[in-house]
Amino acid sequence: MGEVFYITTPIYYVNDVPHIGTAYTTLAADVVARFMRQQGREVFFLTGVDEHGQKVAQAAAEKGESPQAWVDSIVSHFTDVWELLNISNDDFIRTTEPRHARVAGLFIDKLKEKGDVYLGSYEGWYCIHDEAFLLSSQLVEGACPECNRPVDWVKEENYFFKLSSYQDRLLAYIEEHPDFIQPESRRNEVVSFINTGLADQSISRTSFTWGIPCPFDERHVMYVWFDALLNYLSAIDYGADDARFERTWPADWHLMGKEILRFHAVIWPAMLMAADLPLPRHVFAHGWLTVEGKKMSKSLGNVVRPADLVEEFGVDAYRYYFMREFSFGVDGNFSRRTMLRRYNAELANDLGNLESRVLTMAGKYRDHVVPQPGVPGGEESTLIDKATSTGLSAAGKLEQLAFNDALAEIWELVHAVNRYVDFSAPWALAKDEARSADLDRVLYNSLEALRQIALMIFPYMPATAEKMWDHLGQQDIESVALPAALEWGLLSPGTETSRGEALFPRKMEAAEDN
Repeated sequence: MGEVFYITTPIYYVNDVPHIGTAYTTLAADVVARFMRQQGREVFFLTGVDEHGQKVAQAAAEKGESPQAWVDSIVSHFTDVWELLNISNDDFIRTTEPRHARVAGLFIDKLKEKGDVYLGSYEGWYCIHDEAFLLSSQLVEGACPECNRPVDWVKEENYFFKLSSYQDRLLAYIEEHPDFIQPESRRNEVVSFINTGLADQSISRTSFTWGIPCPFDERHVMYVWFDALLNYLSAIDYGADDARFERTWPADWHLMGKEILRFHAVIWPAMLMAADLPLPRHVFAHGWLTVEGKKMSKSLGNVVRPADLVEEFGVDAYRYYFMREFSFGVDGNFSRRTMLRRYNAELANDLGNLESRVLTMAGKYRDHVVPQPGVPGGEESTLIDKATSTGLSAAGKLEQLAFNDALAEIWELVHAVNRYVDFSAPWALAKDEARSADLDRVLYNSLEALRQIALMIFPYMPATAEKMWDHLGQQDIESVALPAALEWGLLSPGTETSRGEALFPRKMEAAEDN
């Protein structure tokens, strides 16, 4: 099963506004999806929004609107940001869509028929903001530990999922599949949590109606997190198109922030076991992003919107910074100052200046035409070896979601090409007609190195890679297949090059203090 490479983000809560943390997950998924398409894989990249629950119903009531009208009016907050960031998702699922309600009903019916869903009653503390039931021991001064808001005491009839009966199977599966939950620190947390004992989970509510009705009892709507997890199945036609489902499931990667890991690494796998479905291959929980050392919050006024950074730095600089600055598995701290420094040092100076100087010399000395490669010498052999090893190592790092390490490898190649140009000094060779063949060789290898770099950075900075590709007289970078295209020497002599505007115009350092 699973011929298609299937990668997901969580579905984001529609009441929230997308910020750099939300975008971090989606951007990472996009980089992996683009890379896998480069490898010739058929990819299905899913994101979307979670639109049910008591909190949405309350927000709609405060606005004097129906819940459906309310979510319809705000879902564009997400679709607009993903378009802005050049996200290449193949589908965008909303939990209010008929296709999702169909799958949720089918799935909960299946669990009930198997005897894994039963009617009971719940009494305890509930946080409406986080849609979470809480134990007294979890409260902090009587408030929710996550959002610090007051909690309500609720007592109502619920249907429960027999999570407790899957404890041993979950532990055995995690032990047999050590790369199922990543990074390792998160896997250890999950194992410790399961070992404390799993309680059956409430999966329905009767105190409000904004949700998907339980097919066997219309007095109940499904609890928001229960129906939300099923989006991964409803987007690939579970129960309606068996051929498509079997080609796509299981998911290769579920990506998410660490705050919802337990849903994805404990409850979701147990639900799938109950439905006799394969488990996802990998669940990866990344760290949280703080801003200038502080947690993002509306009350502090430090929520950073992607659109503001894109306006200042551009889309690809945004994409580069967030993939380069942080290690995906641990917490990171966003700072505008470090973003500006990386922009100027690595994008404007290292990459932008390299492309500009090489294309300028190709225009000045060879009338914008790619010269003959000649016979590589010692320096060329070193450069070619570096390019070959970088293509392999950067791909390996990306496959492990070590985005920052992959980009560091690529930037070592950028530095190596800059050193090669400095050492070979084509401007000096151009003054000696007897060394015309040497100049051809140096210019060819410098241009070919740019071609290699463009292919390697494409998943991270697609628009920049496309510009470089165009400047090198190449067409349709999205259709180029790796690793075959990383063979050295595929840039054809005689190809016309062009020098466009600077890839990353330098920004004033003084802006750091603004």
